[in-house]
Amino acid sequence: MAESVPLLPRICGPGDLKSLTLPELRRLAAEIRECIIATVKKNGGHLASNLGVVELTIALHTVFNSPRDKIVWDVGHQCYAHKLLTGRFALFPTLRRMGGLAGFPRRDESPHDTFNTGHASTSVSAALGFLAGGRILGIGGMAVAVIGDGALTGGMAYEALSHAGQLGLPLVVVLNDNKMSIGPNVGGLSKYLSRLSMKSNYQLFRRMFDALVRKIPLVGEGLYAGILRLKRAVKAVFYTDNFFVDLGFEYVGPIGGHCIPALLQVFRDVRKLGRPVVIHVITRKGKGYGDAEEDPGAYHGVSAPGASAVPAAGEPPGFTEAFGRSLLRAAGRDPRIVAVTAAMEKGTGLSAFKRAFPDRFFDAGIAEEHALTFACALALRSLKPVAAIYATFIQRGVDQVIHDAALQRLPLILALDRSGFVGEDGETHQGLFDICLLRPVPGMRILCPAGAAELELMLDWALAAFPGGPVAIRYPKDSSPAETPAFSQPLVEGRGVWVRGGGGDICLAFTGGLYREVLKAADLLDDAGFDADCYNLRFLKPLDEDYLAALMDRYALTVFVEEGIREGGFGEYALALARRRNCRGKVLALAAEGGFAGLGTRRELLRANRLDGEGIADYALSGISLNRYAERIDK
Repeated sequence: MAESVPLLPRICGPGDLKSLTLPELRRLAAEIRECIIATVKKNGGHLASNLGVVELTIALHTVFNSPRDKIVWDVGHQCYAHKLLTGRFALFPTLRRMGGLAGFPRRDESPHDTFNTGHASTSVSAALGFLAGGRILGIGGMAVAVIGDGALTGGMAYEALSHAGQLGLPLVVVLNDNKMSIGPNVGGLSKYLSRLSMKSNYQLFRRMFDALVRKIPLVGEGLYAGILRLKRAVKAVFYTDNFFVDLGFEYVGPIGGHCIPALLQVFRDVRKLGRPVVIHVITRKGKGYGDAEEDPGAYHGVSAPGASAVPAAGEPPGFTEAFGRSLLRAAGRDPRIVAVTAAMEKGTGLSAFKRAFPDRFFDAGIAEEHALTFACALALRSLKPVAAIYATFIQRGVDQVIHDAALQRLPLILALDRSGFVGEDGETHQGLFDICLLRPVPGMRILCPAGAAELELMLDWALAAFPGGPVAIRYPKDSSPAETPAFSQPLVEGRGVWVRGGGGDICLAFTGGLYREVLKAADLLDDAGFDADCYNLRFLKPLDEDYLAALMDRYALTVFVEEGIREGGFGEYALALARRRNCRGKVLALAAEGGFAGLGTRRELLRANRLDGEGIADYALSGISLNRYAERIDK
């Protein structure tokens, strides 16, 4: 009878796990999987990665004492079970919805979310910082970094591991190996040696033995060094991965990541070690959901019903799909075109390119900095590298764009997918900062297509012009709008194109991804009695300043509408230009306001920032100085 009562709703925090029996923990794992699958099917989210760490999460929270013990989830897209076990079961149906639970750890959501994550390879640095800070302040507690084999490809993780080995603090690094990057390790003997090395009696004996050897007169230090080399040589025979040992870590594993008893025992032993340790855990992405187990890549991120990025038959392609097709066609014409990405082959639309030109496709893993410098060297070989990277992740490669591409005037093309508002992944994934980060870079060119045909036009222009310096083409995570002849007009560097013109009262000058919203705003302004023209900027840099100044001088009101952060953005540049040129017309700038955009669909976030059709129209009306504005207010 008792077994029929669900366990998960009764878990108010990690402390509730400590009294559960092993059969109850296994039942709890099954309930967590059912809850995650049901919620993700409804709301969308990261499915395979979360199903793969259910037992691991249960074991961590059973043995360690969160939040006193700091558990840092690298990337954070595998934190659903963690949220369910830390008092958020009742709120879990709101996952990834506006005003609801985030799909990543957030410190303002729970004290158990010790560090905000969303970009990869940060967990070891953060966990080590918690330990070092605690030591200075005399605060106890442990720190655990849970990092996947994919995130371990990021250079920041290696920097942190090296530092951790130097400091010698009792950092616990759980390497979640789901065979997506790191291959399987050795078997039974390695497991036995790992288990032996964890035992406190062994550790005490080893410390005493090392101390005695080093005290032997004349030969102690040399003998100790010889024993250390011998021990490492013996380990090298049995371990395929002794990198961690060389850095100063104890290496434990591989451990079955879905075996709760083994995980519990290992974590309990590790608590007593008092030194850095890497626990190598083997898991299976999508565990417990057959389709996700067979194809974890396809189930890494699941869209909510009706939110598929794949267009229906007869509909225009999405921007990502349009980019992939355009690059594939261009590469068929020019054998010097190569594609580079950072673990986002499918997400950036490059799968077809990889199949067609495998020798010209490079996936650098979760290592944007390396990917960009690598691409720069390809350019120095007279190749034409196109680096497809999400706009939120280009933030990690700004130094490479400046130092390696722009400073050397190298023709690196950046395809910045998911620029602007991205939606349900929250603050860490919005692509709002690329304009203000890249515009000041000398020699940088930034283009914004409004549709699929224009995207192809811009890509072909960048590849053909092969200019001396980097080019960024930014586009949203959205379907492309229906084509219009304006999208196919030839590019004129520094100028945009009129998609609706005729010498009206108001000019709405916009970045391409806002085309639909601007057209809607223009219709609303027409209804209010104003003639509104729409100018697709195309270029955010370089600019034909004379042309733009003349445009602002011609209209009673020009509103620059930008899907990016306001501070340092294009709108602020346009306002400064209007002041310098003493333009007679009134000029306003509308963009995402300060702060970090949170959860919500792209449509919801546009509305919240007044960047939907209604918001743009109201903003324009608030700035117009004509008498008819009063009539609009009365309505």
